[in-house]
Amino acid sequence: MPTAVTATPAAPAALAEAHFAAAFAFETDCWDVHAALSEGADFVLLDVRSAALFARGHIPGAIHLPHGKLVASQLVQWPADTVFVTYCAGPHCNGAARGALRLARLGRPVKIMTGGITGWQDEGFALSTSAD
Repeated sequence: MPTAVTATPAAPAALAEAHFAAAFAFETDCWDVHAALSEGADFVLLDVRSAALFARGHIPGAIHLPHGKLVASQLVQWPADTVFVTYCAGPHCNGAARGALRLARLGRPVKIMTGGITGWQDEGFALSTSAD
């Protein structure tokens, strides 16, 4: 008798490869963001949470722009081909996806940082409480 894991067969290798390769076009992780920030990021990191949560602690170098305020006029300072990476509280929060959807609808290239603040802290990375 198959378990809940194997009751639905795994995808064929070629289909699994396409699926997992495509995921990287939509997301990145905390470790890669941390490494890129220390090397000189080629993207804009957006914290899309509330002002209170941002003030309590955010990723150093992140720009605070709540997902509900992501409108074209807020983005004019960046060239149209700027890649944005959004993050929120963590896996229990869909704010990063909401922000990414808004950016995509505005024609902007975007990825989400999986794990959010929770993942960042799980990796042992520090948060900032300054206004940067």
